[in-house]
Amino acid sequence: MNEKSRQFLLDLLSTPSPSSQEVEIQKKWLNYIKDFSERVETDAAGNVIGSINPDASFKVLLAGHCDEIGLVINRIDEKGFLYFDKMGGISPKVAVGMKVNVLGYKKKLTGVIGVNAEHHGGVKEDLEFEDLYIDCGAKNKDEIAQYVQIGDLAVYTRQPEWLFNDRLSGRGLDNRTGAFIVAEVLRRCSERNPKVGVYAASTVNEETNMGGAYFAAAGIKPTMAIACDVTFATDYPGVNVNKYGDVRLDGGPVLAKGAPINYKINQLLEDAAQRLNMSLQYELTPRQTGTDADKMRLTGAGVPIGLVSLPLRYMHSPVETVSLNDIELEIELLVDMIVNLTGEESLKPIDL
Repeated sequence: MNEKSRQFLLDLLSTPSPSSQEVEIQKKWLNYIKDFSERVETDAAGNVIGSINPDASFKVLLAGHCDEIGLVINRIDEKGFLYFDKMGGISPKVAVGMKVNVLGYKKKLTGVIGVNAEHHGGVKEDLEFEDLYIDCGAKNKDEIAQYVQIGDLAVYTRQPEWLFNDRLSGRGLDNRTGAFIVAEVLRRCSERNPKVGVYAASTVNEETNMGGAYFAAAGIKPTMAIACDVTFATDYPGVNVNKYGDVRLDGGPVLAKGAPINYKINQLLEDAAQRLNMSLQYELTPRQTGTDADKMRLTGAGVPIGLVSLPLRYMHSPVETVSLNDIELEIELLVDMIVNLTGEESLKPIDL
């Protein structure tokens, strides 16, 4: 991975992008892909889509969502404290004592999520979001209401940091890493003249309703679509590997297997891994994937889908952790698969 790409990844991870408020990060993503895309499009959902060979009849759509989980302000009390609900899957226990960036309608503000001192009873065991609040230091409601209103969002204040062995930790790696991966795949494919159309979409709203993926696939009508997301690594203390499977950082990309997944797409990915002498990992998605792939599959006449995931520790916490090596391997895998497509492949399980 070159230094420009590496800095782009860190820039994405440093940009607040809670679900429904992705404009700032999408502008950065668009600015990055415009130099190597033959066509750049946006849509009413807020997606940004870059493509090469857009006139080819065989179209491969790669989708990585750029939104992250967040908090949404639902009440301001008379003392100026902000109460909130979750925007996506956040645990209230993780939120306690965190510093946050409140994305106010007039101004961004620093706040802290208050925590009851142990001397006063400490944190409740059955903690709910209604028990939490954000303290921005305001003296009363009128003061804070000059900058924040109901419906404004907030995210944890947490910058990406490097750990040992090129492991990267921060908030919202789910799934700004996926948005980065699909951009990099498009860039590298642009240098290798693929025979098929390649579409990279930075999608919105996956953490809340997956509407961005639906808009993207419905508009493009791809021959096949692959969601690039994250999945649960199980290689840290306290995880029941017998129950949740064995998925490890530095173990390589993770392919999904299950009813929604087109097995011929997995075969193409496995062929690419064999050419690259690359190890793969697997996860099971028996009924649905819980990713953009589910919405893309059900657009138009139906779209064959695959899911390639990045192993990630500590899902939906401020300290999500991935391996840069796994990111690179996933990019290489997808590029190799795409540039080896002839455009004549059939994805039907049964050919007549």
